Amino acid sequence: MSFSIFPAFFESNDYFIDEKVNLLKFENAYRVYNKENVQTGNIVQRLTAGQKFLRLLLNKAMLPFILEVRDMQDQKLVSIKRGWTFWMSKIVILDATDSVIGTIKQKFKLFKPTFRITDSSDNEMAVITGDWKAWNFQIQDASGNQIGSINKKWAGILKEAFTTADKYYVSIVPEYAEDVKKIAIVACAITIDMVLKESK
Repeated sequence: MSFSIFPAFFESNDYFIDEKVNLLKFENAYRVYNKENVQTGNIVQRLTAGQKFLRLLLNKAMLPFILEVRDMQDQKLVSIKRGWTFWMSKIVILDATDSVIGTIKQKFKLFKPTFRITDSSDNEMAVITGDWKAWNFQIQDASGNQIGSINKKWAGILKEAFTTADKYYVSIVPEYAEDVKKIAIVACAITIDMVLKESK
């Protein structure tokens, strides 16, 4: 798949993710900033009224969810969708036209989650592995080369008082090609906190 205009949001190699604290809401929501501290987008969770009700009765790790990455014009760039699940999750990555551009397959080894990202033909594009407790993840391509990382070393950027909201930093090496693979990998990396929370 190719793009006549590559989405500007994915041209960045640095993504600072800042959780919004919504004490009275069911949906998770995050703001995305670049390294100049300028907000470039939002990550939002979409739940139907029925799903909100079921979250009061059932373990949310079983329930479907949809996460959307949107730019500052509120245009949907990519979405991540999971159906009902009873063990390891299979999550689909969709582009702005809802065409499948990748799949995320989760594997958990104690506190070391692994996310295998494959394309629409099930060819491996990347693997994200790490330590959930220490919040330190490595992103490797299909050849085992490190192409990025995820951690909580935010150095106090946009630090807010009196909040326990999650903040983390996703970095992709500048040499990585700007194509559909990057979109799928970045989409997975910047939503990793939501995916992990929904899988607990």
